[in-house]
Amino acid sequence: MDKYGLIGYPLGHSFSISYFNEKFQNENIDATYENFEIPTIEELPEILDSNPELKGLNVTIPYKEKVISYLDSLSPEAREIGAVNVIKVTHKNKKTILKGFNSDVIGFTQSIEPLLEHFHKKALILGTGGASKAIDFGLKSLGLQTMKVSRYEKPGTIEYSHITADTIKEYNVIVNCTPCGMYPHADECPNLPYDAMDNHTLLYDLIYNPDETLFMKKGKEHGAVVKNGLEMLLLQAFASWQFWNDER
Repeated sequence: MDKYGLIGYPLGHSFSISYFNEKFQNENIDATYENFEIPTIEELPEILDSNPELKGLNVTIPYKEKVISYLDSLSPEAREIGAVNVIKVTHKNKKTILKGFNSDVIGFTQSIEPLLEHFHKKALILGTGGASKAIDFGLKSLGLQTMKVSRYEKPGTIEYSHITADTIKEYNVIVNCTPCGMYPHADECPNLPYDAMDNHTLLYDLIYNPDETLFMKKGKEHGAVVKNGLEMLLLQAFASWQFWNDER
């Protein structure tokens, strides 16, 4: 039986295990999907050694960037983005070969593109981690200018405290790539001037639990169009399966 899995820490909120095991059962695929909750990325080789039937892994927080040094090759998109969330595992002459891909960018662009209007030209990306790199790549591929937002002063970013009403009017697409507002902290939201938002504002939250975050709720109160990350998750999971089963 083939095996697939997810590496990250913590994995309490994982969607992938139920999605893939349900898929395998419904489609009579002789495979199983497991969570591998590892406190450090250094434990990856042990996971591979003790699970020789592994054909693929998904990668989540906080290892999307750290895992790259363990891989034998990267897809062009994953290399340019600098983050990996899918690993294809193959075996050749007793050697395990790992190739990294990024399905986040596929899921995100397919999910947000139908919501973009002609007046959506600039986007704020909340967060600077591995997910934000894929979102940045995706938005630019759709023709938007981007700026990342950080809690701390970093080159090429703006701090939350410096975001004004004018910033919101100019950067009217805002994508939350942070865990702020994720269950069980559903009473939290990114610190933004929500009252500057209107029906030209598009808020996209990568979080899907709760299905309407406080970030989305506060934007909606001022007329913003909002969307959570569930469709992106489904689309990137579908892309993961394609990467794992592509013969190349």
